[in-house]
Order: sequence, then structure tokens, then C-alpha cells
Amino acid sequence: MTSSIFCMSQHYIHLYITSSYNYTPSPQAITQPPNIPTVKMSTPKYTNKLHAKNVLVLGGTSGIGFCVAEAALEYGATITVSGSREAKLSLALSRLRTTLPPSSPSSLVSGKTCDLADPTTLESNLDALLRFATADGTRPLDHIVYTAGDAIAVVPVSQATPADVAATLAVRFVAPVILAKLVPRYVRQSSESSLTLTSGVGSWKPPRDWAIIAGVGSGVEGLTRGFAVDLMPVRVNAVAPGAVHTEIFDFIPKEQLEAFLESHRKGSLTGTIGKPQDCAEAYLYCMRDYFVTGEVVATNGGKLLA
Repeated sequence: MTSSIFCMSQHYIHLYITSSYNYTPSPQAITQPPNIPTVKMSTPKYTNKLHAKNVLVLGGTSGIGFCVAEAALEYGATITVSGSREAKLSLALSRLRTTLPPSSPSSLVSGKTCDLADPTTLESNLDALLRFATADGTRPLDHIVYTAGDAIAVVPVSQATPADVAATLAVRFVAPVILAKLVPRYVRQSSESSLTLTSGVGSWKPPRDWAIIAGVGSGVEGLTRGFAVDLMPVRVNAVAPGAVHTEIFDFIPKEQLEAFLESHRKGSLTGTIGKPQDCAEAYLYCMRDYFVTGEVVATNGGKLLA
């Protein structure tokens, strides 16, 4: 029975092939395309979450912050970056604009300098930046990412002065507090909006003489939880990176840099130094997960287990 069915199938296939081979289409069939139904693609649920969102990255002119801005731009966001130096800002804007598709307007990327170190002008500087990023409040921000930092002065507790502590706090702790104060005025009040701060793995596993820096990082994590309560429904989280090879390592003499990097490679489970473009993914997650708030996301190569 099976073989007869197979033979019949072969017979009909032969007839189909030979008849198709000898078939001459009519002129009407040639000139008119077949009526093939089109499939309409739906709007992407996942990759579209940052499309047309207004994003501000403080510290976005280099390192992790630059990569966060670059990635958000790739997802279709409008980006404003800030830094303390005009020359560095201009270079960052130029680099970001080269990643835009040819048809995209350059206005998708903008920037403004903002000095975060001077407490006497801090609030007015931040307010000016936020007004710039929101077109004087007419276009609220959807996300703020704070990766700003200055050169770290490692001061042992035995030698610390009040001035040393204040200097360490200025950009990493005080500035985020004043920024959070202004969030309700300039950020869209929604659980889809977010503020993401930056601490560091040094607050969890500090090396020798890092007590002050570790204390500041821990303080940022405390701020994160407090801000999540105080600024709701806007979500507030922090990212705690490990050793990431960015321009901040430029202060290390070249003859010492490789030994420094190798010590951090050995101190991780991955055997690598973090790349800013990889760590940027943690910030993207905090922006795109509308159900995460009050959390600290670690990206450190398994340093805590090494």
C-alpha cells in the first residue's frame, strides 16, 4: 500500500513538473505581480523602550557615561551629555554625532558644561543644565544617568582632614543630593522614568586606605534607597562597577599601569578588566526595567568571589 502511494505521488509530481516546464504564462500574468499579502510588523516591545526618550547623562563625555549615551542614542533616544570641560564636551559631541544615521538630525545629541565641584554654584549649575536638557521645562526628561566623578585622592584615615573628606564627597555625594532635589521639577513623573547613580565595588570590598572612598560609595547606595522612596513614582537605582579601563586610569604612570591592570585581572573571576561599553549595559537595564527601583546593580567580573 505504501509503495503504491509513493508511485502515485511520483507520477503526479512528474506530471506537475512537465506541465510546469511547458507552461507559457499569458502577457497579463507577466505584467501583473502576484497578489501576495503583506505582513505588517508590530512595534518592538523590547528594543523600542528608549526610542524618542529624553535622556541626560552627567559625566557623559568619557568612560562609562559616554558609552551609556552612545548606547541610548543607538536605541533611538535624544541625548544630552554634560562634563566639566568645554574641549572634552566638544569632542564627545562630535564622536556621538558620527554614530547617527545619515537621515537623523544632529539635534538628537546636545551638551552643556556643568561644574559639580563648587558647592557655592552647584545648585544653579544643575538647574541651568536641566533647563537646557528640557528646553526650559517644556520637554521633560525621561531618564537621568549620573556617572560624573573627579580624580580620586586616596587619603589614609590616619592622615585625613575635614577638607579631604569634603573634597571626596563633593561630586560623588553632594551633587547627587542636589540633583535629586531638582528631579520632580524636570523629570516626567512616571514609573517609566528613572534616575541612576553610580557607586562602586570599593564600598563592598575596599582595599587598604580606601575607607573614605568606600564610605562615600556606601553613602550613595543609601541615597539610592532613600531617593527611591522620596522621588516615587520615578525609579532610582545605582550601578556599582568594578575596575573598568577608562580615561580615569590616565593619571597612572605608563610604567606602572600594566602592573596595576594585571592586579585587577587577577582579582576577578573573569580574568579581565571591565570595558565601559559592557558596564553601560547595567545602566541601560536600570532605565528599561520599569519594575526595578531602590536597587544597586553590580558589574565587577566576580571580584567579590575572587
